[in-house]
Amino acid sequence: MTSMQYRQTDGRMQRSERTRAQIVEAHVELLREGVLRPTAAVIAERAGVSRRTLWSNFHDMEGLLTSTVDHWFRLDDELRGEIDPEAPLDERIAAFCAERERRLVNIAPAARAAVLSEPDFDALRRSREGHIHRVRTDLERVFARELAGEDEPGLLVDAMTVAVSWNAWSLMFDDHGYPAAHCRRLMERALRALLHVG
Repeated sequence: MTSMQYRQTDGRMQRSERTRAQIVEAHVELLREGVLRPTAAVIAERAGVSRRTLWSNFHDMEGLLTSTVDHWFRLDDELRGEIDPEAPLDERIAAFCAERERRLVNIAPAARAAVLSEPDFDALRRSREGHIHRVRTDLERVFARELAGEDEPGLLVDAMTVAVSWNAWSLMFDDHGYPAAHCRRLMERALRALLHVG
């Protein structure tokens, strides 16, 4: 391949990546606006591309959802912090729940959309499994000291996972209409009870 051919190929790849990112961003914007099942035509229009361009980049809805899920995971990564597992338990609970609030508020539009479409798409099922795995891993790391003293640590992890899950958050935030700060306090109270604090 000549240098000119390489530059042309590289330029086409960069344009394709930009177009793909533009389409994913359009999809994310629509979800954030509450359009939970946008059609390909609506996504393409928001992205400023044709449906043909959308499908030439993603082939099918599963492909687009996979890229959108990856985008949400990257956003979630940016909101994850390091909580010192040796810090006092009260501090760890407060820090964990504050971080969990930020992450749940961020993921809420995608989670609401996934509830509607998960039965039809593997990408959404894998996303849910991935987020559950993340929260369990985070709980095991942050509260390792307390889990080490449990006769049934897996049972405690299960209970804490329920307390800080999207499902519990959605029940309080969406169904009951509580503000995020109140939902975080409920989460803190649940963890404190499970970890026998005060």
